[in-house]
Amino acid sequence: MKNSTVILVSISITVAVLGVIAFVLSSNPQHVDNVVTNTHQENTIQVQISDLKKFNSTDEMQKFLLDSQVRSSQYYYPTHGGIISQEQIKMGRPETTLPVPTPPTTSDTSNTPSSGGGKRYSTTNVQVAGIDEPDFLKNDNKYAYILSQDKLTIIDAYPGDTAKIISKVGLDVKGDYLQNMFLNQDRLVIFYNDDRQSYAIPKYDYIPNPVYTPVTHAVIIDVSDKENPKILKNYEVTGYYTGARMIGDYVYFISNSYVDYIHPMPPILQKSASLAITPDVYYFGNPELNYNFDTITAFNIFSDEINSKTFMIGATGTLYVSNDAIYLTYQKYQPYYNDETYNKDRFFTVIVPLLPSDIQSQINSIQSSGIDPSQKWTLISDLLQNTYNKMSENDKNVLFEKIQKAASEYDIKVQQDYRQTVIQKFSINNGTVSYTAHSQVPGYLLNQYSMDEYKNKFRVATTTEYFTSKGVTTANNIYVLDSSLNMVGSLEKVAPEESIYSARFMGDKMYLVTYQRIDPFFVIDLSSDTPKILGALKIPGYSSYLHPYDDTHIIGIGKETKQNQYGGLQPIGVKISLFDVSDVSNPVTVDTYLIGGEGTDSEILSDPKAFLFDKEKNLLSIPVSSQYYGQPIPLVSEGSSDSTTGKPVDIMPPHPIMPYNWKGFYIFGIDPAKGFSLKGLVDHYNGTNYDYGYGSRSFYINDSLYTVTPGFMKINDLEDIKHEINSITLGGTGQLIKYLN
Repeated sequence: MKNSTVILVSISITVAVLGVIAFVLSSNPQHVDNVVTNTHQENTIQVQISDLKKFNSTDEMQKFLLDSQVRSSQYYYPTHGGIISQEQIKMGRPETTLPVPTPPTTSDTSNTPSSGGGKRYSTTNVQVAGIDEPDFLKNDNKYAYILSQDKLTIIDAYPGDTAKIISKVGLDVKGDYLQNMFLNQDRLVIFYNDDRQSYAIPKYDYIPNPVYTPVTHAVIIDVSDKENPKILKNYEVTGYYTGARMIGDYVYFISNSYVDYIHPMPPILQKSASLAITPDVYYFGNPELNYNFDTITAFNIFSDEINSKTFMIGATGTLYVSNDAIYLTYQKYQPYYNDETYNKDRFFTVIVPLLPSDIQSQINSIQSSGIDPSQKWTLISDLLQNTYNKMSENDKNVLFEKIQKAASEYDIKVQQDYRQTVIQKFSINNGTVSYTAHSQVPGYLLNQYSMDEYKNKFRVATTTEYFTSKGVTTANNIYVLDSSLNMVGSLEKVAPEESIYSARFMGDKMYLVTYQRIDPFFVIDLSSDTPKILGALKIPGYSSYLHPYDDTHIIGIGKETKQNQYGGLQPIGVKISLFDVSDVSNPVTVDTYLIGGEGTDSEILSDPKAFLFDKEKNLLSIPVSSQYYGQPIPLVSEGSSDSTTGKPVDIMPPHPIMPYNWKGFYIFGIDPAKGFSLKGLVDHYNGTNYDYGYGSRSFYINDSLYTVTPGFMKINDLEDIKHEINSITLGGTGQLIKYLN
């Protein structure tokens, strides 16, 4: 691979040292007063946050970290019986809300249409209207841009019959892959990870060893000349790429890196080949089990404006962004005492108050006495034994049952408090970032769609998991927080014994799917601070992604299930559902459509950006992949039918030799009264051509549908899906790849 002197510029040890010196000589501490106390009915969580502070030097940072290590070493942190490792803690790695947040299907102010293109086109499926999310494919009304490994392919996509690859260029990413990108007029912002190498001598050794520090690159490329793209800037920030959003001309991205407690090295922002700075590093007085550097960097795509701040908190996992705030979330495991201390606390907190009053007094007297601690339990144990011996068998059983129940409730309460989701809020405004508030709620998030901001309230849905004598127990919760992240309302223990599989907030309502053996689809009222269930519908299977059709209909994409020979459930086929929620107390299923059987999957189930829907176009495009061994089954299950003809659909013919593999797209129309109608299939792989891997997208320009997998782009007529207008081979073309420099 040809090296590029423009794309990647190594940061020398001298520059890094200068960055640290600049950090040490930074200004006096800045303090932002912030105290948050959260309380809800059954799980009382009080989070006392000291002033947000800024480190003045690496020495100050090192002392803080060493002190925190001493505090942490006093506790035992089990996770299903073990100690939480740094890798487990880092498992994340990572508005004006409209009543129906359907993504825009035409250009917005940040993406001026290209001349000669179509009048109407679709863009990336995003959670919050007007806030773009990065993806490996971006398009406007004429051109498409696709990332694959280290390459950028630019396609003149419209009109479809003359579509062709204009240029294919590479970026020297040193063994890693390009992550994703934004498109803003004639500029791309491409993200990828890299490693910065330096040297250090291990403890009690004498030979310097290489030390690799993760770096996130944000590369701005001018694509006004499609045949000759040019790199304008290459920003490098310490840490792994975690996520990004684009609002107008401003890009906000988060990078995360591990904190070395012995020799902490603050993150570095490399603005240019000759200029590296160290962002201010902020911290809180409240302890974390393991600290990470979370750096928020904001820049204007069309100017030299760039700002970066680092916060020493937990490792960011899930990200939500509104028009004026960034919410970073991560898992926090509360200190869980060692067995002896925990049992002691439970004994005096739960068990002693249930004993006869005279026995309570004697136990408390023994405990408060000055005798040797090792003798105290001997005396208490003898006292309990004598008490039980004097009780009737019935009274003793009643007491033991009462104690067992109270102890079990205590254990559950501790476990619920043990696993928390931490929420850190940062205000944003035209590239500026400032810390706002902190809170935490019980349980864990499913994904970004479990969060939402609406009318200055932040809503979040979590699943709690704990162990009882009956095994693992789960429950689901919805919490409402104000603009300072004070908890103002909650709804807990929704669908016990089940877990959240999908969530979607839409204005003052929320739609929630939980699953264990059936699929309860809940309609939840959020018009007040106290959420409440309005209605529920139970059907087989589950939905992993929910998308609004309009304000009274919801599309669900998920899996059907069936009982196996062992009495358990197994997924079969991809199921699309249309729910009518016009009667909130009685939601109903308008239609379901089952695709395939075992071995059938859709990328949408794990990545909603693969979802394409446009109500005005009456268009729903779903990528599907199927793999069968032995005798294959139809891609559309037996009993399914084409809603137009009413005839059974059997798409997949058997293959006599090889396992049958298929990859392509199902194209539907939707009638809110009748449901789904299959318009056609677009075949990308059927066992006879080469499959280039994972990653499927579809978009449209005017009346042409573009479907993309790693190896191919196909262009079909939206009015007649069977009519293939054009096709383009994306990989393995043998074209000369130019590397940008």
